[in-house]
Amino acid sequence: MKPPLLLIGHGTHDETGVAEFGRFVHRLRCRLDALPAEVTGGFITNARPPLSDSVASLVARGHHHVIAVPLSLTGDRYALGDIPGTLALEQERHPTFEYDLGRPLGADPRVLDILAERLADARAEMPRLVTDEPAEFIAPAETAVVLVGHGSADPEVNAEVHRVSRLFWETHAPDLLTVETAYVSHTRPGVPGGLERCRRLGAKRVIVLPYILFAGAVLERIWAQALAYGANHEGLDIRCAEVIGDCEGLADVVIDRYEEALAGADDWYAARRYHDMLTIESPARAELVVSPDAEAGAEREPGIDAELEAEFDAEIEPGLDAGTGIPSAV
Repeated sequence: MKPPLLLIGHGTHDETGVAEFGRFVHRLRCRLDALPAEVTGGFITNARPPLSDSVASLVARGHHHVIAVPLSLTGDRYALGDIPGTLALEQERHPTFEYDLGRPLGADPRVLDILAERLADARAEMPRLVTDEPAEFIAPAETAVVLVGHGSADPEVNAEVHRVSRLFWETHAPDLLTVETAYVSHTRPGVPGGLERCRRLGAKRVIVLPYILFAGAVLERIWAQALAYGANHEGLDIRCAEVIGDCEGLADVVIDRYEEALAGADDWYAARRYHDMLTIESPARAELVVSPDAEAGAEREPGIDAELEAEFDAEIEPGLDAGTGIPSAV
């Protein structure tokens, strides 16, 4: 019997995201049942089951060596937390417990394929219920995409999302006008800034494509910002795609990370490099301290992104929150 797969999530207060994580763990159990290999999952913070409970359950059933795979597109240590440190605490609680750490999902070609499927669904013409007039034809060269990542305090992680946007444009959407990058928080441009870039480039249709695993509060925030921008730009066809979600393609990538870590368990140097990447901060990261003002962009030099979002904020109707474009509390 092969070692169990321990899927590690960051954790969320949103029940939708927790439920989708649970469904995905069940999908992996069904896929790996024939190996055979057990599959379980746990969260670092904010949700159940906590990682400590999942590890304790495995050890109680006689599993003392596991393959741990972070369920993350970027491996952002600031978002995921110190996974090696957390697992080291579990080793103190359970002295016989050992683990090998798999790589994050990253810009795997199959992840890009899933994004292309979500984009195709959003591009499909929707039925027109209000009027019998034929829909205006919008050519691919007039269609743009805004790929939206979480955003991070780590500039290397933000650069990785930019890399995904470029890869996606060249490999899956070369006929489109552009694929721009935006972030939900921590850095610029935000969703309104990304949409404004596309509009200024001449796009008649913009599709917001979340580079996010599961639905929940983050997706709702992206949609709210996109809809608020669209309310002030009625001539622009803005559509919002779905998240990557619980699907077979994502399961394929996770299983490959599991098999890769299993095959490379004896490669001490490779395992050590990845372990250190998630544990020890580089000098650039060690100096990175993000204050609330800096996160909001107050300490940044004026630039095109700041100008675009400032213009957008000025256009938002009174009574709407400038950060999200949704009604503010009265």
